[in-house]
Formats: sequence, C-alpha cells, structure tokens
Amino acid sequence: MRILFITQWFSPEPHFKGLPFAVELKRRGHEVTVLTGFPNYPGGKVYPGYSVRWFQRDVMEGIPVLRVPLYPSHDRSTLGRVLNYTSFALAAAFLGVPRAPEVDVAYVYHPPATIGWPALVLKWLRGVPCVYDIQDLWPDTLAATGMLRNPLLLGFVGVWSRLVYALMDRVVVLSPGFQLALEARGIPSGRVSLIYNWSPDVTATSNGAATAPHVAEAEVMDGKFNVLFAGNMGPAQALSTVIDAAEILADKLPSVQFVLVGAGVSVAELTAEVARRRLRNVLFVARQPAAAMPAFYRRADVLLVHLKADPLFAITIPSKTQTYLAAGRPVVMAVPGDAADLVQAAEAGVCCPSENPGALAAAIVELHGLSAARRDQLGRNGLEYHRRNLAFPGQVTNFESVFEATAARARALVV
Repeated sequence: MRILFITQWFSPEPHFKGLPFAVELKRRGHEVTVLTGFPNYPGGKVYPGYSVRWFQRDVMEGIPVLRVPLYPSHDRSTLGRVLNYTSFALAAAFLGVPRAPEVDVAYVYHPPATIGWPALVLKWLRGVPCVYDIQDLWPDTLAATGMLRNPLLLGFVGVWSRLVYALMDRVVVLSPGFQLALEARGIPSGRVSLIYNWSPDVTATSNGAATAPHVAEAEVMDGKFNVLFAGNMGPAQALSTVIDAAEILADKLPSVQFVLVGAGVSVAELTAEVARRRLRNVLFVARQPAAAMPAFYRRADVLLVHLKADPLFAITIPSKTQTYLAAGRPVVMAVPGDAADLVQAAEAGVCCPSENPGALAAAIVELHGLSAARRDQLGRNGLEYHRRNLAFPGQVTNFESVFEATAARARALVV
C-alpha cells in the first residue's frame, strides 16, 4: 500500500507514532510518505539545523518527509497555539497536499483538530480515504487543560471536531472510553476501531533496560527509593499534587525520592515551589533522549502516572502507561478510569485518585512496604501484559488491517 502520514509533529520531535511507525510499515513492504511541519515541539523553537521555509523535502531512514511552514510556538499563549496550529493546517492543505504523491490511504494524527483541514482537502480533491487517529478528544482537552476557556470558541471547536470525526472514513481511538464518547456524538460504532497505543519508546523493553548506556544524570537516584515521573510537565499533569505528596512523606519516609524527568510550561513554578518549601526529596532532571531513559527506569522503584481530576482523563490512557509497563517496574496510576483498568488488568501496581496528595502518598507507602521481590513481580506482570497485548509489532499489524480495509472500501465505492 501507499500511505501518507499527515501529522503536525514528526521526528526529530518526540512523537511516538512518528518515524518508528513509518519505518516499520516500510519494512513490511508499504510505501510511506510523511507530510509534517518544521520541528519545534516541545520548546516552541525551531530545532538546530532547520529553518522555516516554504517547502522542504527530507529523507529519514528511507522515508520521504515533506515539510511545510508553520508558526513555531508551544507555551501558555492561546494566540501562539492558535497561530501554530492554523499555520500548519493551512500550509499542509495548500502547499503540502499538492506536492504529496499518489497514495491509497492517509493516516491522520490528531491533535490538533486543525489537522482535519489538510485531511479533508486530500479527501475531497484527490479522493484519498483517511484514517483519523484520535489521541485527544477536542474540545474536551482544550477545556480540561485550560488552553481555551472562551465558551463560544469551545463551541466552535466542538462543532468543527464533530464534523471532522463524521467525515473521516475510519476513526481509531486509544481507549474504550473514547470509543463510547464518539458513539455518543453520533459516530457509528462500525467506523470506530480501538487500537491501544504502544510505548512511545519502542525500545523500552526489559532487554533495552538491561543494555541501556550509562547515564550520569541517573546517578541521582542511587541509594534511594525512587518514585519516577517522566514526560511533559504542564497544567494537565497537575504535578503540584506530587509536590504535596513529597512534603507529606519528607519526614515519614526520608528514603523516598521523587524524580521528575522532562520539560514543560509548569517546570519553573514547580521548581520554585520545591525551593520555597525547602524539600530535599524532589529532584528535577531535564528532558532526556529516549535512549537514555532505560537507565532511569532501571533505577526506579515506582513509576508514576498523574493527571488532573477531570472526566476527560477518566476515558484516556496516557501514553506513558505503556512505556512504564514495558519498562518492567511497578506503577502508581493516579488516573482513575480506563488507565487504572489497564494497570489493574496487568496486575502491575497500585491505583489511586487524581489530585489527592494523601492518597498518592498512601499508594507510595504501600509499595514501599512490599518486599523487593514482590515489587519485581509487579513489574514483570506489567512487562508480560505489554508483550501480550500492547507491543509495537502487534499494534502495527492492527493498523495495517485498518488501512487495508479502508483502502479496499474506497476502491469498492469507486467501482
């Protein structure tokens, strides 16, 4: 098959359905082309070696990558985000789609919802069927994260999102809750496929952890009981709860150390709050390349997932869940709902409510009180569950089936 990826984010940006996904499809005999922007996520500045221009064609590991201009931005500014999203969508629709090769199906990665523009242009002008992969429900995510608060604008985004969802040939979702939500919004269940995400770092297996290179930054974890959070640190993660839990445990369990690895718009205020409280059991480590993360996972006693308390997050599964299971370490899942169900099904850790410092502290105390052998068993449970149900090769096969069925249906309609 000939497949076009339409995604605002792609390698070298951290994007787990990016280059590894494209390369694996190519290895299986498919022709893959990517339509994307110039890399600027998550810092909001164009990466070294790139400059925004009208059009650029790269080749990455044999994959043609078509880049179109956008307004670089990723901060708390609503205007900056709007310009970032709309500039890429317009450029992709009117500069990228005309330059894209003939394809059998398009894989469209959502968010943002503006990605629907180039998808619809491709569909209407060239008759290409589209598989729309929904990683965030809009406008729900905008409201939950505080990115957009104006009711009129949220309503407009909601109307647009429903229209795009309805016009796509196939919709893929990451959780059972998303599937039910779309069906409630009028999308027929027969057009929605549930494919769980794989680990953003497809090398995050027990073998990868064992052979990971030595990373000096990870040495801050030696000799402590480490609770590791890795990933974006923004309003949606509500990590002030983690700071509160650290304060609760500072004297009660002085061996416990919270290690927050990553970047995001909340880092400055979080570090300032830790300094204000004079907490010595919270450490911040700058965002690390994927190849460095196994060194951190190997030293972690507990891996933490936390999001703010919001109905939306009860039906989502943060992508770090799969990474943590693949890393083979016990998980504290402070996101009730579908994500907690996954951890419980795997028998891989402890679940607790979101934005509840006392409950989070109690969950950590519970895992701290277990024997090392029992914690290791929880980690092995998660790893085995990941291998059976969530591993990269199997999920790519599921996407192949969706792509083939979508392209075949489009061909049948033409005939």
